[in-house]
Amino acid sequence: MEAAMGLMRRMPPKHIETALSALLTLLPQHSSDLLSQVDQPLQVLCDVDSGKEFILCEYNRDADSYRSPWSNKYHPQLEDGSLPSPDLRKLEVEANDIFAIYRDQYYEGGISSVYMWEDDNEGFAACFLIKKDGSKTGHGRRGYLQEGAWDAIHVIEVGPVEEGTAHYRLTSTVMLSLTTNNDTSGMFNLSGSIRREMNMDLPIQEGHICNMGRMIEEMESKLRNSLDQVYFGKTKEMVCTLRPPAEVVMRLPDS
Repeated sequence: MEAAMGLMRRMPPKHIETALSALLTLLPQHSSDLLSQVDQPLQVLCDVDSGKEFILCEYNRDADSYRSPWSNKYHPQLEDGSLPSPDLRKLEVEANDIFAIYRDQYYEGGISSVYMWEDDNEGFAACFLIKKDGSKTGHGRRGYLQEGAWDAIHVIEVGPVEEGTAHYRLTSTVMLSLTTNNDTSGMFNLSGSIRREMNMDLPIQEGHICNMGRMIEEMESKLRNSLDQVYFGKTKEMVCTLRPPAEVVMRLPDS
């Protein structure tokens, strides 16, 4: 199991689904652990009742059906699917509306979904999802990429309130995949994933959504900086070392 998880951490996001399927065949006894611990590229389904798209994940799945955050119904229809309590459902609806604004301001489009459920520690948990297709035919507004996808998964565990303070544990995963194709550089593909955790104790005077929103905003800023430095920065450094730009080569002194 440890070797399987190590392999999945190093797998490009575009190949995760195929690799996970192969591991489930090889390790059927660990299927539950693999499905719960391996983050896969997000898939999208349309809610026929509301006409809006929503994101599929393990946190809104029951059997082979997925619950829509817009209508609170399962697709395909499931009679006895688990649903959040009325109070938690009210918070979920508010979070979806606010997160949609956040998504449009930071991502210039895309699809977002928020799901909430009760846990066993007298608190609750929430999953904030964003999927952005940045390709020319997707949600990309600038059209720079031949193919491109950004999948963000933020899972927050909220502990019970004690003396006006709650403990928040955030686990965030971002999967990035992009492909460019032009006459000067040819075909170029870059993909990878990054995962980080954050723990905070915060007062709840302004509400859980404000606290969770601030944590997600701070975490996404850190993740974007890490991706920029690690994936783009290191890739640029290596490419420029192996293949110096023409103007640099022309300035090199004769040996």
